[in-house]
Amino acid sequence: MTPEELQAYLHAHIPLSAAMQVQVDMVSDEHVRLSAPLGPNINHRETVFGGSASALAILSAWSLLHVRLSKSGVAARLVIQSNRMDYLKPVAGTFAARSSLADAGQWPGFLRLLERRGRARAVVVADLLDGEAVAGRFEGEFVALGHDKG
Repeated sequence: MTPEELQAYLHAHIPLSAAMQVQVDMVSDEHVRLSAPLGPNINHRETVFGGSASALAILSAWSLLHVRLSKSGVAARLVIQSNRMDYLKPVAGTFAARSSLADAGQWPGFLRLLERRGRARAVVVADLLDGEAVAGRFEGEFVALGHDKG
């Protein structure tokens, strides 16, 4: 999946991503990096609104699993079950979120469990970035439901 394809998908299926003006900067099996401008995500202190920062991190993490499932030819509903967001510093400009699996070794077992039981969980982390500086840290548990070979 290309960055352009993922961005079109997000904007079409998750309208908040279009309202936030989310851009897909990079897509690979290991990471998805999304970014957004300050303008539509600003708070009363002229920094990034915490909800926007959290939403970008969730979108980045969800997108990583979506991309990996698509590449594996598996159609499943993907939902977030729980998450934690730590904010380390305010961001006063364009911000980004770069996601990765919390444990890269969890993927084969995740796919096996999804195929066998029709349900599997994966933990994804994302760094909230101000330029290249880490401004926050996200960790979320996602659940994939259903399993259809596409």
